[in-house]
Amino acid sequence: MAYFNRPSVDGDPDKPADPSLTTTSHHVFEDDAGKSVFSIAIIENMEEEYGLYVWPCSIILAEYVWQQKARFAGANVVELGAGTSLPGLVAAKLGASVTLTDDANRVEVLDNIRKVCDLNNLNCNIMGLTWGIWDISIFNLRPTIIIGADVLYENSAFDDLFSTVAFLLQNSPGSVFITTYHNRSGHHLIEFLMVKWGLKCEKLVDGFAFLPSQKASKLSGNIQLAEIVLNCGPVKETSLVK
Repeated sequence: MAYFNRPSVDGDPDKPADPSLTTTSHHVFEDDAGKSVFSIAIIENMEEEYGLYVWPCSIILAEYVWQQKARFAGANVVELGAGTSLPGLVAAKLGASVTLTDDANRVEVLDNIRKVCDLNNLNCNIMGLTWGIWDISIFNLRPTIIIGADVLYENSAFDDLFSTVAFLLQNSPGSVFITTYHNRSGHHLIEFLMVKWGLKCEKLVDGFAFLPSQKASKLSGNIQLAEIVLNCGPVKETSLVK
């Protein structure tokens, strides 16, 4: 099942998730001949906030990681706003050293990440990382690839996100940030903040361009995939609006 609208959640955010609303989805990754190579099981909860759903952007980013398997094998990968962590878990399957992060205040999401790692027999580092807050943990991260699915959602969080991305890219020269996002309003703000934080979009593609037809048929929306790096040269205008 695909979800396209963020749910609103009432009540105590620290209240344990209702187990009756918990389900496990399975995500299959195939070779060029259409033969299944492996699958990832994800624990989702219908009651919780958006950190415990597999969103379309996550499915598309996970497929991109799979198709870029040679690039991710042996890489040091950090997933921001990991949520259910599907893209990061695919990277781990491919042999990457993976750190899965989400807001340090979202204890229920971090707990779910641990359960999903155990369910898939994958050994990933899990840490709370709140965008825009500099604690000791972020200084120890040296990613070669940073990934994030649908992290460009709430306009109020864009500045903190880009400040965190810029820091990680500066901390690891030659690294790249790969993200998938819905083409919503707020793209002029995205472009402004990329310039503010010394970033540039190096690659921008339609998220459905590389998605297998059987997966694409279950999703909808205008989803882009962008590769973002530090802007070490003259600033060039790169539109993120397609």
